[in-house]
Amino acid sequence: MRLHIICFALCALLALPGRAHEFWISPQTYTVAPEAQILADIRVGQTFKGSAYSFIPQQFKRFDLVQGDRVIPVTGRIGDRPALAMDAPGDGLVTVVHQTSDFFLTYREAEKFLNFITEKDFAWVLADHEARGLPDAGFRERYSRYAKSLIAVGSGAGADQEVGLLTEIIALANPFTDDLSDGLPVQVLYQGAARADVQVEVFARVPDGAVTVMQTRTDSEGYAMIPVEAGSEYLVDAVVMRPLDPVAESDPVWESLWASLTFQVPSD
Repeated sequence: MRLHIICFALCALLALPGRAHEFWISPQTYTVAPEAQILADIRVGQTFKGSAYSFIPQQFKRFDLVQGDRVIPVTGRIGDRPALAMDAPGDGLVTVVHQTSDFFLTYREAEKFLNFITEKDFAWVLADHEARGLPDAGFRERYSRYAKSLIAVGSGAGADQEVGLLTEIIALANPFTDDLSDGLPVQVLYQGAARADVQVEVFARVPDGAVTVMQTRTDSEGYAMIPVEAGSEYLVDAVVMRPLDPVAESDPVWESLWASLTFQVPSD
């Protein structure tokens, strides 16, 4: 029994999401038959390369399949991999929703913090950090992830929707059924409101495995257009950064909230 507990604790430790990388839902296939299972990994990494993590309830606050008005909690056994292995709920578009627990990071080097806020286009953060008299290093950040993925069951008919996450990206077209010749429109939300003029990163993986990365921005209503090509897989990412007021010296002084959306455009 003691060995089992130790092994479980080690697995839980290894399953902690990496802070500096993207977090996304990675379906084994984006189209499934109505009588088949939906299988998907939870991944952390960069440019579509990352480790797959197990089903560990302590690591998340929400894990659901959303189809229309139906919300179906994802179930499993601790340690299951892939983390999602559920019977498809029926014909139509399914949105997989995953919200992690809160995690913490200590910046021991000023350069790592600077690199992060530069990459994510948070120039204002550095000025705020200095104005608050915070140290260059040795401070803590709290972070959490809010991931969605679109999967077509059978016909794949239907629409993505706001699902109540603290921050989320909504697909405003169905990549499996709609005309995407002008791209796939998305809207980025925070606390249910549109995020205007914020950076959106787009990772595109073509069928041969090559990955490209681009940045775009939302407009005044939180909308952005994602250029897409048939046969490619996409990871769309947007991050919220907000200051925290610490009570104790060890309390975090910043919080980052990571929203992601994955989908695939079928081949012609």
